[in-house]
Amino acid sequence: LGRVLSIQSHVVHGYVGNKAAVFPLQLLGFDVDVINSVQFSNHTGYTAKWKGQVLNGDELRDLIDGLEANGLLGSITHLLTGYIGSASFLTEVLAAHRRIKSHNPDLVYVCDPVLGDHGRLYVPAELIPEYRDRVLPLASIATPNGFELGLLTGSEHPIDTPSDAYSACAMLHSTGVPTVVVTSLGGDDGAGAGKVSVLLSEDAGAGAAPRRTEYQVEKIGCKFTGSGDLTAALVLGWSRRTAGSETA
Repeated sequence: LGRVLSIQSHVVHGYVGNKAAVFPLQLLGFDVDVINSVQFSNHTGYTAKWKGQVLNGDELRDLIDGLEANGLLGSITHLLTGYIGSASFLTEVLAAHRRIKSHNPDLVYVCDPVLGDHGRLYVPAELIPEYRDRVLPLASIATPNGFELGLLTGSEHPIDTPSDAYSACAMLHSTGVPTVVVTSLGGDDGAGAGKVSVLLSEDAGAGAAPRRTEYQVEKIGCKFTGSGDLTAALVLGWSRRTAGSETA
């Protein structure tokens, strides 16, 4: 099916970032090359904080240099990016995208713009314009949640209805993103009590209305971390296996 280069976080304990994404992609038949943007003891939601290391831009460039020197960039068919904690590292991710694409012009880039959720930022605010202006125009598929979609489109109020979300998706289409999957709109957002909406919007081109699909799933009464990372990986995997985001 292809080879994925997945650049996102890693934790020793728990399942977020690459630990949530790699195994499902392998089960779906992909080879997965992994670069960990951070290596932490646990995810950053723990009250006692966390310990670990952060990969910097120079170190990322070294890894890409090694792959290129051994002729391995040309075999990468998909790029998946998740949590990235600094603008300098994001700049090197963009450089990596350019280098991979020079070897494989058909590269598919799935960008999970991890910024935050439930009104709380996980990353410095300076990353919002970086994603909006530099990263998303390169993406084949973007997978923001409702909160991130609002940040990326400059919404003055929370995006909590499918109508608002589709309007925001149209703004992303206008910047060059062909496919947007809104991974979650909460249960009190018009989707019905106890349900979460997942929205798909695909740019139909030539002034045609975007193709839009809404899915509703039952809301589980628990809190999960890493579900967005898993969703982005599954969107990548099934869109390739079924040759279409809607079928996926």
